[in-house]
Amino acid sequence: MEKKSSSSFVKEQHIRYCLEKDVESSLTTGFERYYLINQSLPEMVFGEIDTSSSFLGKNISAPFIISPMTGGTDVSRKINKNLARAAQELGVVMSVGSQRLAIEDPSLISTYYVRDIAPDIPLLANFGAVYLNYGYGIEECKRAVEMIEADGLTLYLNPLQKILQKDFNTDFRGLVKKISKVCKELDVPIIVKEVGFGLSSSAAVMLREAGVWALDIAGAGGTSWAKIERYVKNEDDPSYNVRDTFDSWGIPTADSLVSILEVIKDMPIIASGGIRDGVEMAKAIALGASYVGVALPLLSPAMESYEAVKEKILSIINEFKTAMFCCGRKNLEYFRKGDCIKKKIGSYIGDG
Repeated sequence: MEKKSSSSFVKEQHIRYCLEKDVESSLTTGFERYYLINQSLPEMVFGEIDTSSSFLGKNISAPFIISPMTGGTDVSRKINKNLARAAQELGVVMSVGSQRLAIEDPSLISTYYVRDIAPDIPLLANFGAVYLNYGYGIEECKRAVEMIEADGLTLYLNPLQKILQKDFNTDFRGLVKKISKVCKELDVPIIVKEVGFGLSSSAAVMLREAGVWALDIAGAGGTSWAKIERYVKNEDDPSYNVRDTFDSWGIPTADSLVSILEVIKDMPIIASGGIRDGVEMAKAIALGASYVGVALPLLSPAMESYEAVKEKILSIINEFKTAMFCCGRKNLEYFRKGDCIKKKIGSYIGDG
């Protein structure tokens, strides 16, 4: 029997490749083209730094989101439990991976369900927006939210990934209208995210007009689903020999963020895609992002233990706090004013 692209087997392949192979984009995030302005007289003590924020009406300790990773397999259950327990103890946001498998096979719900060990955190449900063109509607959206007791629903956009998967579900026509319908009829807020190739400013405007609560830009520079799908195809059929043509496809995260913030002023923007440390997190927030999402750096720790996940997140947040302190900024509102970050002379910023 031919393996389906959404099967549990392929989900396990994705996890294995992310752990064992180079799955990061050939592009950089673009944050290296910016620098934070050092303030030698911060006029505060480090303990005064306040990174607290809120997300969907719940208090969080820092503007940090565990971005969608996985679900639908036994190893996914372990990963999600470790992520959720760390998120609960630290007070940060978490999203589960695509729930399409569990919507179609309820026996897999337990691989996503984490509310029992993370009762207080903002938790996001998740599946591909394109399935709104393939029989999914409000009922499936409600099922995704209800099965994990989520506070919101993320719909992800992945046109390039679908093509590279040789998936038949490649009809992206009319999605804005259908997303708008979901925004109006679902009882929880909707977030729309890319999967790692960057959200354009034109798409951002259409989604804002559709009634989306927040956007996750998921820019290029981090995990590349072009590389991952190439590994999958080449392993399943070595004679296929998929080329690396699209390994450098996408809008770098910093470029996507800057271009979107030029046209979007009135909704939360989540910066994700290749953010690997607290300084990059600080650059994203200083440029105007509301939150920062991280996924791949947490995968290996999640295979180990929740303590390892917690340690990794704390490391990033502590680096973020250090950057705030060295910029002389006590809180996020003050830090986002944009006067403590500069673009390096001669650096190029794309138009998104």
